[in-house]
Amino acid sequence: MADDFLHRFGPWALVTGASSGIGAEFARELAARGLHVVIAARRADRLEQLAGDLRRAHGAQVEVVPLDLERPDFIEPLLRACADKDVGLVVSNAGFGLKGEHHALDAARLTAMLNVNSHAPMLLAHAFAPRLIARGRGGLLLTGSIEGFIGFPWSAAYAATKAFVMTLGEALWGELRAHGVDVMVLAPGATDTDAPTLQGIDKHQLAGLMPPSEVARQALARLGGPPVFVPGWMNRVMVRFLTALPRRVGVLAAGKGMRDAIRRSRGGVGPVEGLPRSRT
Repeated sequence: MADDFLHRFGPWALVTGASSGIGAEFARELAARGLHVVIAARRADRLEQLAGDLRRAHGAQVEVVPLDLERPDFIEPLLRACADKDVGLVVSNAGFGLKGEHHALDAARLTAMLNVNSHAPMLLAHAFAPRLIARGRGGLLLTGSIEGFIGFPWSAAYAATKAFVMTLGEALWGELRAHGVDVMVLAPGATDTDAPTLQGIDKHQLAGLMPPSEVARQALARLGGPPVFVPGWMNRVMVRFLTALPRRVGVLAAGKGMRDAIRRSRGGVGPVEGLPRSRT
């Protein structure tokens, strides 16, 4: 099984948003499967620590690329880092969220979120798809969210960026499968990372909280299957419930859940206005 994965997706993988959370766990799982990894994120110190862990634990070759995917030229350092490497798997995982009333959020941060969450995976797919096609095998994994299935009031723009990722990934799944390239959108729900806390939400108030290591493991196990994968049975039930309802009812139900989670995190008081951002 490990040899087959290495043949399909190795010898190198690229992981963005690898400094923490699901991205770091992707890097760990890939190194454990015998792949070398290029890891990219803003926080160079965390990347270097992760690189040392992977080298010691698995003997993997690791290249660290500190960068900010908000920048329009972010793709250039990644292309340089991968120029001499046979990259068979691209994991576009970097992202951040803004929670609160849409009109109360900072416009510049909303634009930055759009760049990181939607613009960056689109350009990564555009830049690396020709290389994967030329290999005749490989994979592209885009991290979305269960919020991409329906509009989430109090998370409007974030949900929209993840809806973009889901539609992009589904379409690329259809385009690239004839070339032997597997594409999948990972749509996790609440995950035990720093992200909810940095968004002003107590993660322990969230139902179905999953370990990021399990999310990454399940995602890699499903790569090569359907175009969208939702890890965790509770998350799958919630998606089925929200999308089976009449659209307006589903949107209102999603919004109530989001608003209640934010209010519980604040002790049940105060309006739901702009909240801090989360970023990997």
